[in-house]
Amino acid sequence: MISNQILQNTIDGLKNITRKELSVVEKEGKVIATTEENMIGRQIDAIENFIGSQAESQLILGYQYFKIYDNGIPEYVVQVKGEDEEGYRIGKIAAFQIQSLLVAYKERYDKDNFIKNLLLDNLLLVDIYSRAKKLHIENNIKRIVYLIETNIDKDMNIVEIVRSIFPAKTKDFVTAVDEHSIILVKELREKETMDEIEKIAKMISDTLGNEIKSEVYISIGTVVNDLKDVSRSYKEAKMALEVGKIFENEKHIVNYEKLGIGRLIYQLPLPLCRMFIKEVLHGLTMDDFDDETLATVNKFFENNLN
Repeated sequence: MISNQILQNTIDGLKNITRKELSVVEKEGKVIATTEENMIGRQIDAIENFIGSQAESQLILGYQYFKIYDNGIPEYVVQVKGEDEEGYRIGKIAAFQIQSLLVAYKERYDKDNFIKNLLLDNLLLVDIYSRAKKLHIENNIKRIVYLIETNIDKDMNIVEIVRSIFPAKTKDFVTAVDEHSIILVKELREKETMDEIEKIAKMISDTLGNEIKSEVYISIGTVVNDLKDVSRSYKEAKMALEVGKIFENEKHIVNYEKLGIGRLIYQLPLPLCRMFIKEVLHGLTMDDFDDETLATVNKFFENNLN
């Protein structure tokens, strides 16, 4: 559902252009967005009768009212102060604008839902292709997953900030499957190189760093050519983030294809790792090694044990 803040921004913009007082009212009669003082939250009794009538618009006590539909059912009402012809025209424009926003947000929500389920492997193969077709999402296109993690207050809408970085790219999808991470499913050009892919991550990191003044960590999965494989790229990006924190914690951008020995070690079973440590180190701990030995070990890791 469209947020009250979006509705408020819309009628504020219309008032700046038209100088007319406007409000958006729920079908139950409660004012949820308005340009008039002391109107927010007010109950308008006439709305219930208007919603139940056949009329598309109505003039009541100096205000004009216009219905806004969602799937053919009245969902909101636009209220315009004034009885003149200009007020009628502005009311029709406002209703059309909000109606278009409802459709756009609903379509984005449907796509967002689809992408979330795709990432989490919650869809059958046949459902992936049938739902993608209905949502006009192409299948055989090169895509890659970026996983973005920040250490900021959850109230900040990072998803919207990331979406704003790619405003013209409607084929890119930005979503969140948990409270800690944002996922970008990015469509790639046919000959996009790995350097260009990493430059996109750097651009996201720089933009978010400037916007939120906090550290940003980004991991990159592998390129896939089929919708069904997007979840694999997501899992790879997720692993890259975890491996990067262990073996390359000074880096803020980590690529799954460049994890080196860290990827191999990370995928070893834990009991096997414990057995190896016990066998080779004979009970020694990290505290038992001097700085020179630790530096040597780290250098081996940096060079993939080469």
